[in-house]
Amino acid sequence: VPELNVHFRSQSFHTSMYASSWFLTIFLTTFSLPLATRIVDIFMYEGLEIVFRIGISILQFNQAELVQLDMEGMSQHFQKVIPQQFDSCPDKLILRAYQVKYNPKRMRKLEKEYTTIKNKEMEEQIEIKRLRTENRLLKQRIETLEKESAALADRLIQGQVTRAQEAEDNYVIKRELAVARQQFNTASEKLEEAQNSIQELQANRCDHRCTQEFVLQLKTELEQSRLKEAETLIGLKAMQDKVLEIEKKNSSLPDENNLAQLQEELKGMNLRESEAVNSLKELHQQVKDLDEHWQKHLARTGGRWKDSPRKNSAVNELHDELMSVRLREAQAQAEMRELRHRVLELDTQNQVKSNLLTRTEQACTGLQDKLQYTTAQNKGLQTQLSEIKRKQAEVECKNKEEIMVVRLREADSMAAIAELRQRIADLEIQREEGRIQGQLNNCDSNQYIRELKDQIAELKAEIRLFKGQRPFETSMSFDGIHIVNHMVEDDESIHSSDEDLLPSPMVVSGLQETLYPLQHGHANFLQGMEMSGKDSEGNTDSDPEDRNSALELDAELANHILCHDSPNKATSLSTTV
Repeated sequence: VPELNVHFRSQSFHTSMYASSWFLTIFLTTFSLPLATRIVDIFMYEGLEIVFRIGISILQFNQAELVQLDMEGMSQHFQKVIPQQFDSCPDKLILRAYQVKYNPKRMRKLEKEYTTIKNKEMEEQIEIKRLRTENRLLKQRIETLEKESAALADRLIQGQVTRAQEAEDNYVIKRELAVARQQFNTASEKLEEAQNSIQELQANRCDHRCTQEFVLQLKTELEQSRLKEAETLIGLKAMQDKVLEIEKKNSSLPDENNLAQLQEELKGMNLRESEAVNSLKELHQQVKDLDEHWQKHLARTGGRWKDSPRKNSAVNELHDELMSVRLREAQAQAEMRELRHRVLELDTQNQVKSNLLTRTEQACTGLQDKLQYTTAQNKGLQTQLSEIKRKQAEVECKNKEEIMVVRLREADSMAAIAELRQRIADLEIQREEGRIQGQLNNCDSNQYIRELKDQIAELKAEIRLFKGQRPFETSMSFDGIHIVNHMVEDDESIHSSDEDLLPSPMVVSGLQETLYPLQHGHANFLQGMEMSGKDSEGNTDSDPEDRNSALELDAELANHILCHDSPNKATSLSTTV
């Protein structure tokens, strides 16, 4: 369909604007469902050729209308008119599709040409992208090189400034050192002179008083000179410290070799830049010369072509060839200089990269050394930590053992103290028993019993007087004495009546048998008390001193009896008595 193709190109109506949906959806979005399913069935049986045939038949059927429309009208025609053309007679479209004739070899050839054109376009696009990326990378490299060159220049300037400052500081310090040394030399000379004068004066002792005053003056001068010498020494040490600090600063600054390398790189960059500028100027001059020759050539050949073009045709051709040769030569020279400039740039980049590699290798080696050092240090610290933990565990075990030993010793000491206290209590009881037995053996038992009876009678009379009762007119016998058994009921001792204080002989004998197994002397003593009480019931006359001694003896006896049971029983019994 050549006419339709020409019309489509004139309207810039591309094939993808109307035929893309045909091949993508196999007319499912273009025709109705029955026609589209029929086309799909043929496509499944015959392949993609039916899609091409139906598209060609649609274009041939609508050629007359499409040629008369513009681009917008054609797009609307394809969207609204063509989908409804073959709804009534789908067989017509199929017949037209099978009636389309074309040369398959030519179609294959066109397909190959189309694929080659597309591949070339893709390659060109890839090449363009590659060139753009290379251009961008080159621009980035140029920017980085410019930044590096600026940084190097700044570093060089800073290094020169710092070195100048350090040189000034060194010069000032050297001057101060020279002044200090001079002062030290003058002070040492004065000291030597003073020592010489002292020696001379000691040699020539003519006048004792004058010599003493002179010696004192010389001593003061010598002390002053020593002080000055000490001050000069302190200043000299301070200057030496300053020199050491400046030397450390110099060592921390970059090496002269690195600065020399950076200066050489900067000089090389400047030389290359100057060469590139010179070559650019030469190219501009050559271009100007060629323009001038071209203008002259045009001015010469313009009149000749008007006058006699046949005669001067050979000369004009020669001039044209000469100008073309010169132009080619200029182009070749320009390309050659561009290549040289690029080679120089690549050399500079190579040098910069090699310097960077060396620096990075040095940094890597330094970092590896630091890593090895730190690993070794960590290993040492780990070993120290493990040793410290082990020692700590040993110390803890020793502490636990010592604590256990101390606790055992404390328990043993507590047991020993308890045993010693028990022995002390036994010894005290034995001592009291012996003392009481001695007292009982020394005194008369009958007299003591009479005194006790008198005292008891007096106490009963006093108690009855306190309670508002009448005192006994007759004396009571010893058989009516009752001693409270506090070993059984401690609380009843306070609330007992006065009559409970009168004991019976059975209670006394029960107390003797149950509370404390008395010795033979004590038992006889109690029996004697009972018998004497029965024999002499009416005797109550005694002196106050005898009564007091009897009361004291009675209290000691009660304490002695109750010491073997408990302190509470002893106190209760003594209180009751």
